[in-house]
Amino acid sequence: MSLGLISCTKSKQNRRCKASEMYAPSPLFRSAYNYATKNYDAVAILSAKYGLLLPDDEIEPYELTLKNMTKQERKKWAEKVADQLKERTGLQKTSECFFHAGKEYREFLIPILENLGIKCRIPLKGLSIGKQLQWYILHTTRK
Repeated sequence: MSLGLISCTKSKQNRRCKASEMYAPSPLFRSAYNYATKNYDAVAILSAKYGLLLPDDEIEPYELTLKNMTKQERKKWAEKVADQLKERTGLQKTSECFFHAGKEYREFLIPILENLGIKCRIPLKGLSIGKQLQWYILHTTRK
């Protein structure tokens, strides 16, 4: 099974809604989510506040980013997300995990997943936001 992980964004709805809708004001999130739902068996969202979110999880808006957390706080966050992945997804059936998320969201999570035998990939590593948007347009319209 393949799992796509998308990071949360600063742009959010100003009301309680499903996680898949919360970050919809962000063109990058919309593009990544659209791509992921068409190309992976399962999709989840990485949230600085909530940890792991499934698309239908109802959440409140918030202002929190991993960029403002210490290294130790980010490690603790990654451990929490790994536990949530085990509890809430078919992680034991997951062979590949595709990160559509920045460095802070993957730096400590990837080693945990790789230790579980899951191959981790970062398809857009090193691309600017503009280049990521172009990549999603190119790769989503082909399907």
